[in-house]
Amino acid sequence: MIALLCSAVVLLLGACGTEAAGGGGGRAPSSAATEPIPWTTAQPSAVTGARLGDDHRTLLLETRVPSGPHPCVRELKAVLTDPMTDLARVQITFTSPSGDRSSGCTEERTATAEVRLPEPLGDRDVIVDNYTRFTADGAKPPALRLCGELGCTPPATGCTTASYEQALMAVNAPDHTYRNSEKCDGKWLVLDFSWRTGPACGGSPDPACSSRLGDRWFFRAKESGWDPIFRTSAGGCQDIQRREPAFPTSLCASLAPLSPSLHPSHPPATTTP
Repeated sequence: MIALLCSAVVLLLGACGTEAAGGGGGRAPSSAATEPIPWTTAQPSAVTGARLGDDHRTLLLETRVPSGPHPCVRELKAVLTDPMTDLARVQITFTSPSGDRSSGCTEERTATAEVRLPEPLGDRDVIVDNYTRFTADGAKPPALRLCGELGCTPPATGCTTASYEQALMAVNAPDHTYRNSEKCDGKWLVLDFSWRTGPACGGSPDPACSSRLGDRWFFRAKESGWDPIFRTSAGGCQDIQRREPAFPTSLCASLAPLSPSLHPSHPPATTTP
């Protein structure tokens, strides 16, 4: 009888010990699972619009910020970073947990940031976060006009260096592209260009250091700039005039084919049965 009582006490004490350690028999939650997601300072992915308030001093900026099923943005604010000169420089910041995808802040929405300038904006341009520029020139008040990659006053479409640079941007030419030749009459353009693909070797004779690729594009002039219409490595007019019969023969008749080293062809792989 005494032996039975001792066994029961041991079992009871063992059960109590298990209950205390496990919190009801389950596993204790890890600290990682309960640690709060940090809110960090961030900037909008884009600033898409700007307008002035009735006082011509309040600047309202349309931004793209994180969004999700739970709050994703706090303390959205715009501040003037430098004294106003011929420009108004503004920075937009907010805090968000979106740096951690488990926050659920994986979508975006539009939000408006507001800053009151020390004096009316006048004819000054606005630069937001160092790279997005707005101007009142050519805009319909109270809105400001968003400037593009070529600035607030893009070059007129024509046979000029600035206009050729716009044509390269229109076809997403690689960085550090060189124009090899251009034929232009103001309405039509054919542009040959190439870019380095090898390492920067500082004048080394190694052929890898001078390796290049190239391309040829044909363009039509539009008010907004040169519009790409066709790409080929072939010489002469046959390919382009098959695509655009109006392209002038005077601009394509003397074109030589691009060198295979610049524009290699890669036929589709064949499978052996």
